[in-house]
Amino acid sequence: MSDRLRTLLILFLTFKQGACMFPNHHWGDWNDSQLQPTIQKLMKGYNRYLRPNFNEGPVVIGMSLDIASIDAISEINMDYTATIFLRQRWRDSRLVFPGNESVSLDGRLVSLLWIPDTFIPDSKRSFLHDVTVENRLIRIFSNGTVLYALRITATIACNMDLTKYPMDRQVCTLQLESWGYNLQDVVFYWTRGNDSVKGLDTLRLAQYSVESYYTSVSEAVYETGQYPKLVLHFALRRNVLFFILETYVPSILLVVLSWVSFWISQSSVPARTCIGVTTVLTMTTLMMGARTSLPNANCFIKAIDVYLGICFTFIFGALLEYACAHFYTMQHQTIEDFHRDLLREFNESNGNGSIPIVSSSQPNQSVEIGSTAEDLTEQSENSDTKKHAGAKEETPGQGCDLSSVKEAWRRAASVFIVENPHNIDRHARTVFPTAFLFVNILYWLYYLFL
Repeated sequence: MSDRLRTLLILFLTFKQGACMFPNHHWGDWNDSQLQPTIQKLMKGYNRYLRPNFNEGPVVIGMSLDIASIDAISEINMDYTATIFLRQRWRDSRLVFPGNESVSLDGRLVSLLWIPDTFIPDSKRSFLHDVTVENRLIRIFSNGTVLYALRITATIACNMDLTKYPMDRQVCTLQLESWGYNLQDVVFYWTRGNDSVKGLDTLRLAQYSVESYYTSVSEAVYETGQYPKLVLHFALRRNVLFFILETYVPSILLVVLSWVSFWISQSSVPARTCIGVTTVLTMTTLMMGARTSLPNANCFIKAIDVYLGICFTFIFGALLEYACAHFYTMQHQTIEDFHRDLLREFNESNGNGSIPIVSSSQPNQSVEIGSTAEDLTEQSENSDTKKHAGAKEETPGQGCDLSSVKEAWRRAASVFIVENPHNIDRHARTVFPTAFLFVNILYWLYYLFL
């Protein structure tokens, strides 16, 4: 029991002696009993509302960055979210103390010191991490140099050019400016040039890879004056492999699937129609899905839109090809049925052995079945005589105009006459794949190398 009383008495005397040595001055939310003796001396007469070198020249502030992560890059909002460690160094002659050591302070003591008013002008949202305490670091060196570091997460705007999406290359920036102090008050610089930025070389992103980066020093000009400005430029190259597997390969397979109908008989109407309509609808769904991750109101005609449009054109063309082939097949079948009916009627009747058969090139000429070569010659001579007689009856000017118009119309109509409708499918088997291959070569050469 006596030992416990002796220990309590010693602690009481020690606390009372310390209270007498350091008077209880207050520095904001802190008092002398909570600060080290060195900090007490430095804070005596210190005014945190005045910058260092006041009325003597600007404060030179060096900065460096560590990019901890780039969490998300959004094409819809055209921004990216990054977590960074921002370090600032400057010299405050009011904080010089003897010795060669440095003093690390609690981050909550930042309220006792002057700190730069650095901000990110392109930031949409940002916050300072505070788990388990506010992530700040204050370190004072004996020559008065102050190191101030903090960990922040910010969503920063990035203007993107999506013309070559998904084979695009985006250049984003991270800007640092002073809010209230102009160039006469503070000057910013990168402490080690491009080496002042760490973490981008080892950064791993879902859709992008960091291609290059560099730093620059410039000035921000506003109505209120010129302010110091530091800029980090970094280029992001999109990984196109994901989109090749997600969009390009399925669209190519749909185009190839639409060509299967060229090998199906034209009489199989349900089969060919089903393939054509199914591929068109599937391609439409694929086009809508490819646009869900992009801005709705977007003025860009993107590379993926061009390719999907090409594929949709070929698929729809395959459907139209069957419509044309089926039309000419039915037309050809109708003519054959007409000739067959005439032949059957001729066989059933006791006529003179002649039946008019309409020719595609000369519809007004008739041929007698069973006639000899001499009869055919006489018929041709008689038709020529009738043509000359008819030409004499007409006026020279009208005959020339009407004959030329009829000849032009006959030539134009002959273009749309198909002798064998099955040749349409036969030619489509070669034309469609060749044209699609040629368009693909032009597409990839343009968007990858131009």
